[in-house]
Amino acid sequence: MTAYNAPIADMRFVFEHVAGLREVAALPGLDHASPDVVDAVLEEAGRLAANVLAPLNRTGDVEGAVLENGVVRTARGFKEAYRQFAEGGWMGLVFPEAYGGQNLPWLVNAAVSEMWNAANLSFQLCPLLTQGAIEAILHHGTDEQREIYATRLVSGAWSGAMCLTEPQAGSDVGAVRTRAVRDGDRYRLFGTKIFITYGEHDLTENIVHLVLARLDGAPAGTKGLSLFIVPKYLPNPDGSLGARNDMRCVSIEHKLGINASPTCVMSYGDEEGAVGFLLGQENEGMRCMFTMMNNARLAVGNEGLGLAERAYQEALAYAQQRVQGRHQGRPAAIIAYPDVRRMLFTMRARIAAMRALCYWTAGFVDRSYRAPDATARSLAADRVALLTPMVKAWCTDLAQEIASTAVQVHGGMGFIEETGVAQYYRDAKILSIYEGTNGIQALDLAGRKLSLAGGELPWRLLEELGTELPSLPAELVPALRPALEAVERATRHLQASSDEDRAAGATPYLHLFSATLGGFLLARGAAAAATTDAAGKDWPVLARFYVQHLLPPALALEQAVVAGVGTLDPDILAA
Repeated sequence: MTAYNAPIADMRFVFEHVAGLREVAALPGLDHASPDVVDAVLEEAGRLAANVLAPLNRTGDVEGAVLENGVVRTARGFKEAYRQFAEGGWMGLVFPEAYGGQNLPWLVNAAVSEMWNAANLSFQLCPLLTQGAIEAILHHGTDEQREIYATRLVSGAWSGAMCLTEPQAGSDVGAVRTRAVRDGDRYRLFGTKIFITYGEHDLTENIVHLVLARLDGAPAGTKGLSLFIVPKYLPNPDGSLGARNDMRCVSIEHKLGINASPTCVMSYGDEEGAVGFLLGQENEGMRCMFTMMNNARLAVGNEGLGLAERAYQEALAYAQQRVQGRHQGRPAAIIAYPDVRRMLFTMRARIAAMRALCYWTAGFVDRSYRAPDATARSLAADRVALLTPMVKAWCTDLAQEIASTAVQVHGGMGFIEETGVAQYYRDAKILSIYEGTNGIQALDLAGRKLSLAGGELPWRLLEELGTELPSLPAELVPALRPALEAVERATRHLQASSDEDRAAGATPYLHLFSATLGGFLLARGAAAAATTDAAGKDWPVLARFYVQHLLPPALALEQAVVAGVGTLDPDILAA
């Protein structure tokens, strides 16, 4: 396994020429995010990722997390690494200074998180869920809840966990059976949750679970769910730790990948009931939880980006070093062969498009929070809503393809665990599953997102892309224009279709739209590269490769979008 090197030059280029960091830093409250500060943050994050987190990735995969006598112990080195992470203030990078954060842009956090994901995905899952819990508590909590919980989560002294899934429910959150019973100003919870990432561990002194549960007499389905703060240790009024709550880890899952991340089965209320505190209002738990879920969905797309970058670096190093056969009469490293270079170019061009999409979306997150004009904030929030399923689903589907290609570049050696590249392939699979499977993301895009604001969300973006076409490199326009037109036709078709036909075309539509948007963002970088220093010198080549090799197959997806549900005859599958 090769060392990880954070691609900071690429990150800076996307900041400057695609994602609009200068405009983001000019938003109210972000004036301290100067180029010097951002550069220092990236450099320091890169060192922590390379020197502390990355060396634990392989050992964590081999050792895994272990449940012993009700206590989950993380792999060797994780506690010490987490201590450095928390002491460095990384958990609170984007959160208000009033709660101990550094108040930096989400755009900067996207790049830093990419490094954590690339260096050690299993480790990063703990900060990912904690940041989501902080977001939910800051948005929906009381002043007391923010003071008690948010400050300690931001510091990293406590961690957070998201607790939705139950054995009988899966993705059908409305089927949740965990009960909540009023007990004065608090509640008692009874039930079981599965697949709880970092639901129990030894990294922090307290773990704050955000648990969906149903009050007696509440409406059926998702409308009857409430969200509760359920801490492992009940805090005293001053925030110090009090009594152990009635909750426990029953088991941890043995998984295909992310072995160092404890995925827990949690039981609440084996005795008197787990004490929980209502977050938000009764029966409005899904609205509160979606704050955490949407944060997590963007973060998972970023996980796909980081894992893809790490797999690419591994494949590139191997291709440069592995001498096999003869090329033009001489012994040669396999990178000399055109098909190997095709695979590496495919990986790198897709990663550039993924990075552009993730960072560009993060910039809109900042605008949705901080733009001085209410209309601008609303438009930015709409753009985030439209892009979120693409970031989550497209980037994680591509991460699996890129990790698979990395194994292929290694040949037979890639199939051997000791080389390390197989771990990325195994780890990547979970990304398309959790925080809503990618099929659910596609349904969200083709269904709800195409209907919001009178159906205007996609058309605002498509109109912007059409307006941008004349300013893009002329050699790229002949490929980008038909791609844009294909997305327009597919969008028009789905907006006029039945729910079943939308569902049938949802996944190919998401990939068609995302691939086209990726091409435009690469072209934007290629246009900027003509007037910049060496940092963007590769973008014109990557953009040309993308539109010539990767965009044409995506255009064929339009036929799958319009084919409709009639091509999916269930009787054939029943045979």
